[in-house]
Amino acid sequence: MHSQTAEKVRKALVYIILALLTFLCLFFFYILIINSTRNNFEIQKGFSFLPGGSFGQNLTNVLNDANIPVLSGIWNSLIVSTLSAILATYFSALTAYGLYAYRFRFRKAAFVFILLIMTMPTQVSALGFVNLITSVKLDDSLIPLFLPSIAAPAVFYFMYSYMESNLPMELVEAARMDGSGEFRTFNSIVLPLMKPAIAVQAIFTFVTAWNNYFMPALLISSNDKKTLPILIASLRSADFLKFDMGKVYMLITIAIVPIIIVYILLSRFIVAGVTLGGVKE
Repeated sequence: MHSQTAEKVRKALVYIILALLTFLCLFFFYILIINSTRNNFEIQKGFSFLPGGSFGQNLTNVLNDANIPVLSGIWNSLIVSTLSAILATYFSALTAYGLYAYRFRFRKAAFVFILLIMTMPTQVSALGFVNLITSVKLDDSLIPLFLPSIAAPAVFYFMYSYMESNLPMELVEAARMDGSGEFRTFNSIVLPLMKPAIAVQAIFTFVTAWNNYFMPALLISSNDKKTLPILIASLRSADFLKFDMGKVYMLITIAIVPIIIVYILLSRFIVAGVTLGGVKE
């Protein structure tokens, strides 16, 4: 009887903690959405739990602002984030497969080299990267914002760790014995088994690229090629006397919608699963 009571208390505490964490996570989104429905004067008056009546006006102000091309900013961010997620997950999984499925002389050295690159901050190589991009005439272009995602050491390490625990080499060897080429084996056998890992890293890469301000600010100068973080920053740094908090909250709200959609679309793969059709030893 005592043990059952203690178990109920533990469950109640767990649910209370989870409810508190959920509240803290969602509360800031709630504030954001509420403030996107209020005008500048109402926001300056302080916090409110109730929505205002200026959602349509804020949306109209944002979309009609000639200095803030929101639609092109959304499109540019979608291009950069989607291509970054695709390139990072596919080529990182391919690289991890090469180091996992083959035994060659400098395999460990290559693995250590990739991990060392992972420890290097982006800011350290930023100047050299900008000079390189400028010298090949790719500045003020979206290409240098997504193309470097082909080499993503952190994504590679995650893929490699996932392969070690979820990819039996027997499957690869059986495919080879059946005459399957390496690329066909990778695309038709390995990739389907990697769906949970790919989904996780696709979400992380997409969100990172979507929120990236540093590199676009260094490389992009044309207004029609700017991504959403640059547009939000330019709106936030406007003249204080003309500063409209309603527009800022509305633009941030618009910016988080694609992230939520991507998470909803990919989240089922995260918990879905485990290797289908494993091989018993």
